[in-house]
Amino acid sequence: MVRPNETTVPLLPCVSVEESLAFYKALGFEVTAEQSKPYIYLALRWSGFELRFGPAPEGLDPAREASGACLVMVDAVAPYHAAFVAAMRRVYGKVLNTGLPRITRYRPGASRFTLFDPSGNSVVFVQRDEPEELDYGGSKELAGLARVLDNVRILREFKNDDLQAFRALKSGVRRHGPVAPAAERAIALCHLAELATILGEPAGPWLTELRGLELTHDDRARIEAELGHLADLQEWLPAK
Repeated sequence: MVRPNETTVPLLPCVSVEESLAFYKALGFEVTAEQSKPYIYLALRWSGFELRFGPAPEGLDPAREASGACLVMVDAVAPYHAAFVAAMRRVYGKVLNTGLPRITRYRPGASRFTLFDPSGNSVVFVQRDEPEELDYGGSKELAGLARVLDNVRILREFKNDDLQAFRALKSGVRRHGPVAPAAERAIALCHLAELATILGEPAGPWLTELRGLELTHDDRARIEAELGHLADLQEWLPAK
């Protein structure tokens, strides 16, 4: 008789035992099993979930970030992101947000974020009450730059595609920026500056345009409410 008490544990590919252990230990994972020969096998635990690792297929390129994936369903994602960010700051002196390994940004109110490990695996933390339906291309209830920004949110948070988000936003700002409200345009330019930094592109042109905007008190309040998680936000905004 089958009893509904199963437990599933992902088995992810591991390219380097040393790099993988260093990263996960830095985040506070407990190593419960470690083996390099005759084959790789690692077992790690954090809070109430486990990850396990085995040999990587020949020719696996971590840079493609298509190695393996795991969804971790949680009640609220913000505490997890905060814990991992704090651990990175303690061990690395900064938040790892580019290259491998890294953690994706967390926008207040978002329902997921992703850890990318040195082998190119993605561990995605997802809030259980996350909406099931998404409007790729942006919500049909929005128009202009607001719809572009909603599409960029989906590309970044659900597809982890910063490059496509950058391209979509550049096009959207050229098309809709001149007629968009100042706060909306400023939010778009902040996203462009952040994405440019992540992707190794020049952020200067976007910051120059941003600092040329005239923002009201209400504009600034809206921008700070939406983008307060950006460490450089106040430096980017026009002088009051």
